[in-house]
Amino acid sequence: MSASSTKVTRALLSVSDKTGLIDFAKGLAGFDIELVSTGGTAAALRDAGLAVRDVSELTGFPEIMDGRVKTLHPKVHGGLLAMRGNAAHEAAMAEQSIEPIDLLVVNLYPFEATMASGASFEDCIENIDIGGPAMIRAAAKNHDSVAVVLDPSDYEKVLGDLKQHEGGTCAKFRRKLAAKAFARTSVYDAAISNWFAGELGIEAPVRRAFGGELVQTLRYGENPHQNAAFYRNGDNRPGVATARQVQGKELSYNNINDTDAAFELISEFDPAEGPAVAIIKHANPCGAAMGADLSQAYDKAFQCDPVSAFGGIVALNQPLNAAVAEKISKVFTEVVIAPGADEDALEILSAKKNLRLLLTEGLADPQSPGLTFRSVSGGMLVQSRDNGRITESDVKVVTKRAPSAQEMKDLILAFRIGKHVKSNAIIYVKDGATVGVGAGQMSRVDSARIAARKSEDAAEAAGLDAALVKGSVVASDAFFPFADGLLAAAAAGATAVIQPGGSMRDDEVIKAADEAGLAMVMTGMRHFRH
Repeated sequence: MSASSTKVTRALLSVSDKTGLIDFAKGLAGFDIELVSTGGTAAALRDAGLAVRDVSELTGFPEIMDGRVKTLHPKVHGGLLAMRGNAAHEAAMAEQSIEPIDLLVVNLYPFEATMASGASFEDCIENIDIGGPAMIRAAAKNHDSVAVVLDPSDYEKVLGDLKQHEGGTCAKFRRKLAAKAFARTSVYDAAISNWFAGELGIEAPVRRAFGGELVQTLRYGENPHQNAAFYRNGDNRPGVATARQVQGKELSYNNINDTDAAFELISEFDPAEGPAVAIIKHANPCGAAMGADLSQAYDKAFQCDPVSAFGGIVALNQPLNAAVAEKISKVFTEVVIAPGADEDALEILSAKKNLRLLLTEGLADPQSPGLTFRSVSGGMLVQSRDNGRITESDVKVVTKRAPSAQEMKDLILAFRIGKHVKSNAIIYVKDGATVGVGAGQMSRVDSARIAARKSEDAAEAAGLDAALVKGSVVASDAFFPFADGLLAAAAAGATAVIQPGGSMRDDEVIKAADEAGLAMVMTGMRHFRH
């Protein structure tokens, strides 16, 4: 045994996840390690024919209060925290008959899974582990002497380290396990504290923490010189983090970001309202449409901006079928994300080996509560998800002319799509499809002009005589501060406008709309997306 390794004489095992437990425990017993355990874990080990010592025998104190108190005892924590080689600690151990615990194997009550299942407040509380985190932190603090294992995927590594060091664990390995242990307890506590804040309606807790579990280490971030990784936060909301990747290369940082934007947008389209397709490029929609079927919806979305659709992300609100898969396969596409796919569609796309296909088994609820966060220098910004939605009954007609029924339908659709376009955002829609999108400009009038220009380019590509925006409606994510942006949309051919209102110059903008013969409605809700 090397000088940096510590002999393991006793292991305490207490796990809720029994995956791989028996084989691991048998491996430990093969190194003449005494097994100490609790409750169901001890029973499982005994059933497998292993010799197990009850923790109550170790402590000389019975489990009480339905098992709530079983490891919270000085003979457990003393065995974990005592510094080997420290004369005072060893004297205290001898005086109090405390036996060393050299290996702790614990995983926590499944609080995150219980919370995600929608369990009652009382059930969630009962699934908050107390003894587990206390032992984990004790063992991790004393990693100079104690190895702590939380993840069944580490069992083979532990056995390998024991074999390499003749029944001991090395200091470097123990330190890695300790770092992993502290990360696990911090994520666990973050889930509990955020759930509690939500249950109590505390919108801005004095302290806020977020945590996640590694899904994959990414090749790089937004750019090759940036490191990146992808984490899952335990939320059961359908989306890119919980989707099943059927085929294709590993997702990149930008793929994940863009696919999330695509899926959040397509989730705005209830399948009961009809088939819908969205095509995303650089986190902005370059086309979104509803159709009689998915194939028609794809054609309409693609027509909006066929140049930008190259190398884009395609999202569907209904299961992928062969007809639309055939069309997607003819255009270079990075990712397709959908609630499902039929066998014919899977076979067609399988020929595109590099195309990533993600299946989510459902859509996200666009009006569900939740938090978003982003880093700033020295801190982070946290806000509730933008789950606002406008219906026809919410808008106010402010011009002399009211929108027609078709115009109103398209206006509501345009404003819904606008929630997912980077501000300043201008969205032209006609007959259930975007026909021009202006995103992320510093001036709203520039967004209006860019969207119109892209519409002209799309019309030319399609062999049409007039820009697609002719006869369309237009949505603005925020109010028009001046009439110039509205007039630019009118000049492009828009006939009706939807915007939040609230500018000091609303009267001036309304007057300009009347003079241009436009119908305009105001929502009272804006959708900045930065």
